[in-house]
Amino acid sequence: MSSLLLIILSIVLYVVAYNTYGRFLGQKIFKINLKNICPSTSLKDNVDYVPTSKMVLFGHHFTSIAGTGPIVGPAIAIIWGWLPALLWVLIGSIFMGAVHDFGSMVISLRHQGRSIGDIAGDLINKRVKILFLLIIFFALLIVIAIFGVVIAQVFTIFPISVLSVWLQIPIAIWLGNMVYKKKKSPLKYGIISVVLMYTCIYLGILFPIEFTSTKFINTDSFWIIILLIYAFIASILPVTTLLQPRDYINAFQLIIALGLLLAGIIFSRPLMIAPVYNTFVSDLPPLFPLLFITLACGAISGFHCLVSSGTTSKQCSNEKDAQCISYGSMLLEGLLAILVIIACGAGIGLGIENNGNYLYGLDAFNYQYSSWETANGLGEKISTFVTGSSNLIQSIGLSKNYVIALMGLFVAAFAATTLDTSTRLQRYIINEIASTYHWKLFRSKYSATFLAVGSAFLLAFSSGGGKGAFALWPLFGAINQLLGGLALLVITVWLAKKNINFIFTIIPMIFMLIITGWAMSYNIYDAWVNKDLLLLSIGIIVIIFQFWIIYEGMYILIKKKIRFNNTYEN
Repeated sequence: MSSLLLIILSIVLYVVAYNTYGRFLGQKIFKINLKNICPSTSLKDNVDYVPTSKMVLFGHHFTSIAGTGPIVGPAIAIIWGWLPALLWVLIGSIFMGAVHDFGSMVISLRHQGRSIGDIAGDLINKRVKILFLLIIFFALLIVIAIFGVVIAQVFTIFPISVLSVWLQIPIAIWLGNMVYKKKKSPLKYGIISVVLMYTCIYLGILFPIEFTSTKFINTDSFWIIILLIYAFIASILPVTTLLQPRDYINAFQLIIALGLLLAGIIFSRPLMIAPVYNTFVSDLPPLFPLLFITLACGAISGFHCLVSSGTTSKQCSNEKDAQCISYGSMLLEGLLAILVIIACGAGIGLGIENNGNYLYGLDAFNYQYSSWETANGLGEKISTFVTGSSNLIQSIGLSKNYVIALMGLFVAAFAATTLDTSTRLQRYIINEIASTYHWKLFRSKYSATFLAVGSAFLLAFSSGGGKGAFALWPLFGAINQLLGGLALLVITVWLAKKNINFIFTIIPMIFMLIITGWAMSYNIYDAWVNKDLLLLSIGIIVIIFQFWIIYEGMYILIKKKIRFNNTYEN
């Protein structure tokens, strides 16, 4: 199939969905009210609660939910064939992911910007609140540790991208100072910042930064330590100092990267050389349920409810912006996932180097996806995307080195955003747990952030090389998607208590809870066969939590307990 036709049809579908289904949800289901005062105004502190323009907040929200999720997930999932991956992205993003993100943000806006796990305590009971928060803590723990590894591997594989990634930080701080302190135009100075950042790419090419492993520390470990120190500092700064301006720059970067990829597809017009449905890989695990937990970001991801109800709701200045920021961002992430599918399923066929020789077409795809073991490699799939997308973009005349550095910056900068946001979210979760149990020690942002980073450090270095989180990676996809299903459960209970039709949230909720329970059982059985006691014990604990929360939520829905505290009604 023509990749150009595929992307055109996808864009048209997303535009129609945003202006029909998205608008319907906002007006008829979530009942957006322009007169409601948002938490960013009522609780303004200029650190976490800051009224923010829609354009700037859209940039923060999108770059926070995206990270490398819509890159790694589709790059792995295409091994089942490009059609199953494409259909799951389109259907999932429109009818599940965007509904999940939109609902999570609206509920948080109506509950003082609190996280959806904390709000579950009001809507269901305090037991559910603690269970939910513990699942969130565990998921974020893995995210922080894993994304440190992701960025470290980008730095190791593409050293020409290192300098531009770090130089983005002073550029972002300068932009924040110009916009918030000197009241300059965000658009004008945002464009200047992007130009400066892309100029820094040439510096990265001229001065690649490589760390040589020693007997005391290897390359990945070195970068992971540096990145966790960075995450601690970045996540306690006011959002206007680094988080918002850097995410705003990354939003421009995303638009440019999407534009370059689209231009590359138009100029090169590659055919999808990946199989429509793959049956040729001998060790390929079953499509059901693993496709739906492997390809999360781009379709539906539980991590998004943490951003929607954790940081974005604290910065939204008007409820009317919620559809654009949450529903719109999810559709844009779906579009990014489709471009990744094309890069890995068509762009890779334009040529890949193998020991000095070049492979083309189906041979190139089969080389990259010869087995599930190789396809499931995190660093390998990042490399596959960078190579495939670089092949596309080079067709418009840009040099190979510049394009590779550009895409390396794109991946690492987005991953850094997720690392920063996840650490900040983990601090909120620790604060909420500490407030529930009156633990004064961890109610401070410094002690809570230290616990967030410290626990991720311990997990990362629980085995050699700083990659200890990979021991829990098989469970992460299922736990992430479980969060999505549980968030939809909370949204459904909220709608039921307001006597609003909840059919549009309960159907995706049921699907996600069934598919994640199935996947969790698959992982538990696999851990049992391989005698992996860590995965087995954690998997059993999480699945018990899952069924407990489902029971508590469904009990309320079935018994029609519609009592509602008027404090949260509007």
